[in-house]
Amino acid sequence: MILGVAFSLGCSKVPAGTVGVKVYLLGTNKGVDREVLGVGRYWIGINEELYIYPTYQVNYTFTSDETEGSIDNEEFTFQTNEGLSCSMDLGVSLHFDKSEISNMFQKYRKGPDEIRSVVVRNTIRDALNKVASGMPVEAVYGAKKAELIDLVQKLVTDQLTPSGIIIDKISIIGSIRLPEEIKSALDSKVAATQKAQQSENELRRAEADARKVVAMARGEAEANAIRSASLNDKIISMAKIENERQAIHKWNGALPTVSGGAIPFLNINK
Repeated sequence: MILGVAFSLGCSKVPAGTVGVKVYLLGTNKGVDREVLGVGRYWIGINEELYIYPTYQVNYTFTSDETEGSIDNEEFTFQTNEGLSCSMDLGVSLHFDKSEISNMFQKYRKGPDEIRSVVVRNTIRDALNKVASGMPVEAVYGAKKAELIDLVQKLVTDQLTPSGIIIDKISIIGSIRLPEEIKSALDSKVAATQKAQQSENELRRAEADARKVVAMARGEAEANAIRSASLNDKIISMAKIENERQAIHKWNGALPTVSGGAIPFLNINK
C-alpha cells in the first residue's frame, strides 16, 4: 500500500493535446531529457521535474484590465517617430512546435506560462517599438494601424518560429491609447476631414442635379423646336391647299384662245 501511494505521488500525467519534457535537476544526468513525452503517465523522481507544453492553439490577452489575462497591467507601451508615448492591449494566439520542444526548453529554461509572459511578451514589445518608431502618430492611430500590427507579427514570427514558438495571430484589443490632448487634436482633424468630404459630396451631387436639369431643359427645347418645325410644315401645306382651292374658285371656265409652239390652240369660239 505504501508503495502504491508513493507511485501515485511520483506519477505525472501528460494530457491529450500536450507533450512533456522531463528535466533532471541533480546528478550526472542533470539537464533536459532529449525525449519528448507523449500522452500518458510517467514516473517523475524527486530530482526530476516535468514540464507540460500544449501543442494546440492557446489564446491570451495582454491587457491593462485586471479582469483579463493577468491581474497585473500587461498593456504594451511604445513611442511613435514624434516621441509620443502610446499604449495598447493585444491578443495573441500561439502554439508550440512538438519537434522543437526539447531545444526550446534548453534555450529558455521556462515553462509555457513563463515563455508566454516573458519571452513572447518581450519579443512583441521590442518589435512594436521598432515598427512604431518609424511611423507618425496619425498613421498609428488611423489608417496604418493594421499595417503596424502586421509588421509586428512578421518580426515576432521570424524571431520565435526557429525556437518552436509558433505565433498564429496578433491582434489589437480595443483602441490605441494616446495622450488626451493628442487624441482630441486627431479626433478634431478626422471630424474636419469627414465634414469636408461630406461637403464635397454634396457639391458634386448639386452639380450633377444641375447638369440633369440643364439636360432636361435642353431636351425639352429640342422637342419644342421639332414640334414647332412640324407645325410650320403643316401650316405651309394647309396654306398651299387653301391657295389652290381659292384659285379654282376664281377660274371663270374660259380656256386660253392663243397658244404658242408647234401645236396651235383651236379657236373654239369660231
